[in-house]
Amino acid sequence: MVFLPDESRSLPPPPLVNKGSVCLGLIGWMSALLDNGFNHRPVIRAGVHRQILFATVGWFVGYYLTKRTEYIHAKLDRELFEYVRQHPEDFKAAGI
Repeated sequence: MVFLPDESRSLPPPPLVNKGSVCLGLIGWMSALLDNGFNHRPVIRAGVHRQILFATVGWFVGYYLTKRTEYIHAKLDRELFEYVRQHPEDFKAAGI
């Protein structure tokens, strides 16, 4: 999978309730409500199945975006620490 490479499996999974999942879940639910409003249907009561579907899709997209973000940050940290390890003369500790 191009979105998440195989080496991302070594990272611990993010929690199911995280900022990305909640935010995109709410955005999905609000988009279903806006769709109801634009089509002159009762906003809350019409298309409850669509509201649940949009919120669920938003939740999973947020979860996988959070997972990808954590992978990118872990990869950058690994590269940075490797650079620091290979060039100790550039990163001397301050003498106290």
